[in-house]
Order: sequence, then structure tokens, then C-alpha cells
Amino acid sequence: MTSEFLHGLFSLTGRRAVVTGGSSGIGREMAAALAHAGAGVTVVARREGPLREAATALRGDWIRADLADRVQVHALADEVVDRHGVPDILVNAAAVNPRPPMGELTEDDWDRTMRANLDAPFLLGQRFAPGMADRGWGRIINVASQQAVRAFGNSGAYGASKAGITGLTRSQAEAWSARGVRVNAVAPGFVQTPLTEAVFDNPAKIAALAGRTMVGRNGLATDFHGITVFLASAAAEYVTGQTIFVDGGFSVS
Repeated sequence: MTSEFLHGLFSLTGRRAVVTGGSSGIGREMAAALAHAGAGVTVVARREGPLREAATALRGDWIRADLADRVQVHALADEVVDRHGVPDILVNAAAVNPRPPMGELTEDDWDRTMRANLDAPFLLGQRFAPGMADRGWGRIINVASQQAVRAFGNSGAYGASKAGITGLTRSQAEAWSARGVRVNAVAPGFVQTPLTEAVFDNPAKIAALAGRTMVGRNGLATDFHGITVFLASAAAEYVTGQTIFVDGGFSVS
């Protein structure tokens, strides 16, 4: 009885997921969680080597694309549909984070960050969500950040893009929730990934950040297994338009 109940809530058997940024960091672990729950997974990123390795480990497939290039984003969407049809689950985890001080941030830095972090989730949502809605079922999970609600030094374009992601999440949810598509965002705390290596090079800062959490440590990429399966599954049927902070209590301490 218990296993049947849990299977009904959380199983993703027969579902197809696309995970951008799925070759490393939080995106890789989100992809792994979906695969372990039974979904077929397509991982997307820029570097072919890590993509191949991730796809092999997850028994999925991969597509190489630079999410900051709109032409490549459209081509990626075409390739997904050609291979598998419209996916059931879209996870937008790919991101870039240039780190000059705000006064030195160039227009090129700004434009690339917005294209990769905000435009790509919008474009992929525009391509896939109507098909999800036509079927009456779909899930979009956008990866936001603490910087959606608080400033963090030398990361201004990234923070602005992630504030945009939370707004996009609400807009996507408003557009498609009534037709079966649930759209939510996940906001990590401070997690050691390739994107945060520059911060983790400072042990004193990392200790201070851990000290501000309620649980006494910074995040691990594996901390996102549970929330990913939850938001992608039938268990989240009445959850939409939300930004859920997975941060050990950092955002409320």
C-alpha cells in the first residue's frame, strides 16, 4: 500500500524531461533525480565532454547548445521535438555569472547574461508549454537564486536575471496552469558548483555564509533531488507560480 501510494505521487515513469545546464552542478543533480524517478532525460549544455558523460550516466541523451545564442536555442527546441516530441518536463538550470564589479559590468556582459539566464527559459517555455497545455499536463522548473531577493557583490547582471526568472515563473504559471501545466522556481542557497567556484575560493566567506543558515552548512547539489522530483510529479498538482527556497533557512534567518 505504501509503495503504491508513493509511486502514484512521485513516479515519473513514461515522462520525458529536458534539463538545460544538465551536465554539471545543480542541473546535473536535478537531471539525475528525474532519471532515478523514471523519466527519460535529455541534458543540454555547451561542453560536449561533460554532456556525453552525464547522458551516459543517466542513460539519456544530450544536445549541445549555447543558451546565450537564440539561434541555438531555437535549434535545440527543434531537435528535442524531432527526437521525442514536446517534453513533459522542462528544467531551466543553465546560467552564466560574470563577476566584475557593477561599475565595470559591460553591455556585452549584461546581454550575454540575460540571453542565457532569462531569454532562454522564456523561449523554451514559449516553444514547449503550449504543447504541454494541449496534452493537459506539464511541468516547468526554473532555477532562480538568492539574488532574486538580495544583492550579492560582483554579481549584478546575474542577480537581475534571476529576479526576472521569478517574474517569468509567475507569468508562465498564470498563462498555462489552468490547462495542466505547473510552473515553479527553485532558489538555491550557496552551493559549491562550477558557477560558484570564485566564491568558494574564500574560506572565510564560505564559513560566514554557512553560519547564516539555520542548518549550519552551505548547500550540496544533491540537496535538490527531492524538490525536483516533487515539483515534476503528481505530488505538486496544486503548486504553481511559486519560488521555493532550498537554502537551509538562509533566506529567512
